[in-house]
Amino acid sequence: MPYIDGFIIAVPRKNVDAYRKLARKCGKIWREFGALDYREAVADDVQVGKLTSFPRAVKMKPDETVIFSYILYKSRKDRDRINKKVMADPRMAKMMDPKSPPFDSKRMIFGGFKTIVDL
Repeated sequence: MPYIDGFIIAVPRKNVDAYRKLARKCGKIWREFGALDYREAVADDVQVGKLTSFPRAVKMKPDETVIFSYILYKSRKDRDRINKKVMADPRMAKMMDPKSPPFDSKRMIFGGFKTIVDL
């Protein structure tokens, strides 16, 4: 069954275009190393819940929006192999300037997921 890495981040609305450009470059690298799919999506119908919600999870500020993304792999083993290559790629290091990130990585939620339904 496929394996998925999922991510949720808050991005200032003014940085969405910069984030999109960065994500396209990153996605091409993941796909080059074997990821089956790479998706980034901006919130369109996401409400702040009373107890939990995507905005609450990332402590979204009034001038921010939520980005939901995922990377699909053939297996966890493939994911681990691909991520190792991606993280060692000099193109990634070049893009990850800690002085001017388009979002606050401290509020990023991420994790790996085993597929339980695949239709």
